[in-house]
Amino acid sequence: MSEVRRVHDVSGVPTHAFSHHNLVWWGTVGFIVVEGFTLFLMMASYLYLRLNELDWPPGDTRLPELLIPTINTLLLLVTIVPMAKASHAAHHSDRLAVARWLWLATALSAVSSVLRVFELRGLNVRWDSNAYGSAAWGLLILHTTLLVVDLFETGAFAVLFQLGHAQRKHFPDVSDAADYQYYLSVIYVPIYLILFWGPRLL
Repeated sequence: MSEVRRVHDVSGVPTHAFSHHNLVWWGTVGFIVVEGFTLFLMMASYLYLRLNELDWPPGDTRLPELLIPTINTLLLLVTIVPMAKASHAAHHSDRLAVARWLWLATALSAVSSVLRVFELRGLNVRWDSNAYGSAAWGLLILHTTLLVVDLFETGAFAVLFQLGHAQRKHFPDVSDAADYQYYLSVIYVPIYLILFWGPRLL
């Protein structure tokens, strides 16, 4: 009869952890690096095309609108606040506070997603009209996919915490989601400047 040999006692290891002590946090960071590089390539492509054209936007293409993109950029930055509050509440295992701030962040992200439709229309160019249109739409659509995914993730966490189904291991997940929101909001600032101010200034 074989004897069970104890290799290491892990009963004292915590069941959940925040930040770099959590494996999911490293996954989030990896995701951000990959996405950030993709967005960087799209921005570089847009600027490369711009540097090789005398006329930008080309021909009689109207300049992109400024009002809605400016509002949406500010809205994305404001969304950082409820996510930071949710992360803070998660560190204190305050389930109801987490749910409350996640609902607010979800509402703001939903409005931002709707405004994104008007931003696309405000580019004043079709995606297949010319290289300018393709580059502008490509960059904005790429960020939109991240925005929509984040909307559903934040909403799912809000439901989970509101209904009381969240476990202790989900509190660090909220903190990771907040880190992702910071990235999603901040990375849009250079995109906004390139797409909506670039044609006026470059």
